[in-house]
Amino acid sequence: MSFEEDDEVVLHDEHSEYDGETGTVTQVMETMFGDATYTVTFEDGQEAGVPEDSLEAEE
Repeated sequence: MSFEEDDEVVLHDEHSEYDGETGTVTQVMETMFGDATYTVTFEDGQEAGVPEDSLEAEE
């Protein structure tokens, strides 16, 4: 599943301080391999370069 700007998502990355938190996709970037990575903004910061498989759509 791909995401678009302004989508609400939950981050699943045990190495991130935002693991399990809900944020908003603020930027979608395509890698040279055709995959998408995302910048997700949270209440107190942001995480850049997040792969699609680390995100889940917020219900």
